[in-house]
Amino acid sequence: MMKNTTRNTQRARLAGTALVICTAMLMAGCAAKRDSVIVGSIPDDYRTSHPIVISEKAQQIDLPIAASARKMSRDQMSTLAGFMSGYDRRSGGTVSVLVPSGSVNELGASNVASQITHLLQNQGVPPENISVVSYQAPSPDTAPPIRVSYPVVKASTNQCGRWPADILDTTDNKHYANFGCSYQNNLAAQVANPNDFLGPRKQGEIDAENRMGVIDKYRGAESIYKPGKVSEDFRATREIAY
Repeated sequence: MMKNTTRNTQRARLAGTALVICTAMLMAGCAAKRDSVIVGSIPDDYRTSHPIVISEKAQQIDLPIAASARKMSRDQMSTLAGFMSGYDRRSGGTVSVLVPSGSVNELGASNVASQITHLLQNQGVPPENISVVSYQAPSPDTAPPIRVSYPVVKASTNQCGRWPADILDTTDNKHYANFGCSYQNNLAAQVANPNDFLGPRKQGEIDAENRMGVIDKYRGAESIYKPGKVSEDFRATREIAY
């Protein structure tokens, strides 16, 4: 009877050990499978869902013109100068000046249009890149504005705020539709030159004059800390201290 009990105890221990080993192996297998599922379950990327696109768009501004206007006001001149600060003179884009015709402010708009042309030339726009075109006013009683526009390269992405599904109503380990949209929009708006998204720029030439100025300043600073002068300053400091 004692032998049978001992054998049963040994068998129970062996079975328990085997069960522990099998459980550990199964847990390890599940962990490996779980990791592979997590890694492989994110095929989407916010840069793919919300790509930054480089395109040419028309940048425009409307300047209100009074019927009795003879020239631009200071505020209008300042506004136009700030608007033209984004114009790239190297691209050679055409600046269009749309002047209303058949309106109550037709004469004032004609006077201001000639002044706008001179201001654009002062801003560095070549005369051949300035196009003055008249457009018909909606009615003779209206006073439509003068519209100034020019093409500019801009970086943009799709519109944010898409919520096709509730993000709490899914168990998929994927990005939701609006994920990363605001970041991409902010990045596109902050980059000064949108062409940097297309590729790196060509390395510019070295400014030899600036380089020599930096070297001269370094040599002048180095002469201040010569070994002899440092020892003299240290010796004088010790004499004062003691």
